[in-house]
Amino acid sequence: MFSMNKFGNDLYTGKVSVPFVRRRRLWFFIAIALVLGAVAVLLIKPPQFSIEFTGGSQFTVSGVEAPDQLVAGDTVREIVPNATTKVTTVGDDAVRVQTDQMSETETREVAAALADAYKVDPAEVTTSFIGPTWGADVTRQSLVGLGIFLALTFIILAVYFRTWKMSVAAIIGLVDVLIVSVGIYSLAGFEISPAAVIGFLTILAYSLYDTTVVFDKIRETTFEDGLKSGRTFAESVELGVNQTLIRSINTSIVAVLPVAAILFIGVFWLGADTLSDISLSITVGIIVAAYSTLFVASPLYAVLREREPELRARDAKLLEARELAFVDA
Repeated sequence: MFSMNKFGNDLYTGKVSVPFVRRRRLWFFIAIALVLGAVAVLLIKPPQFSIEFTGGSQFTVSGVEAPDQLVAGDTVREIVPNATTKVTTVGDDAVRVQTDQMSETETREVAAALADAYKVDPAEVTTSFIGPTWGADVTRQSLVGLGIFLALTFIILAVYFRTWKMSVAAIIGLVDVLIVSVGIYSLAGFEISPAAVIGFLTILAYSLYDTTVVFDKIRETTFEDGLKSGRTFAESVELGVNQTLIRSINTSIVAVLPVAAILFIGVFWLGADTLSDISLSITVGIIVAAYSTLFVASPLYAVLREREPELRARDAKLLEARELAFVDA
């Protein structure tokens, strides 16, 4: 009978091993295919941006007894049939409706219709306009923040692990996570909002945490490579990844379950858009981050280092000693 505890112990001792490094060409092929697929999705089906990025009209209905979001969407489309709407509940008695930019006449008609639909005084419906310049500022600040994050990540990991090659592997893993996550998010048909951007930045932090934990174990297992450990550098890297496999799986499951629950309840049960964008981006990102750390960043680090002259010479001596031991036996 299968036992997770026994499986974890076998992974830790090396009795059982998932070929993260030995089958690295397969994992790299899959990773490249996923990235190219994500890029193709972004080109064929470009992501839709929310009103904060494109600009538009916003209506806030206060004093609502039953803030049903579906009522707002149907009401707006009765006035402007092709309008794109995003409805969120604010507190217990208010509804916010964001739409494409409307004319003054359409704005007045929609405001009056919302007041009638929710049975509130017309004075309880406020209107405003969001310009696209705000979205441009958010985009610029997000890109600046991403650049600073990646630069600091490279420097800190290089100092902590005392090798720039771990930094390169980690950064490539982060870029892989970002591209694939955005591609899946776009394929799902969700619009990119400030909340989604926050979600993407959050998963980069999670991915960095997961990668750092795995790399720290790899540093430990590769510390005594060679004749003393009886392992080549690639074998030590693979052992380190396997020793943290169960921890990575457990951490990812614990992290993704509550966020996925929010996504499921919001989209499939309540039919509401509230928190769906950030919950989808984080749910997808956590899963992709776990895959990328194990199947992309870790094998890539082995590839970057195993060709170093010192490591190649040490691995060659070990393999020669193995052959001699095999012949003697």
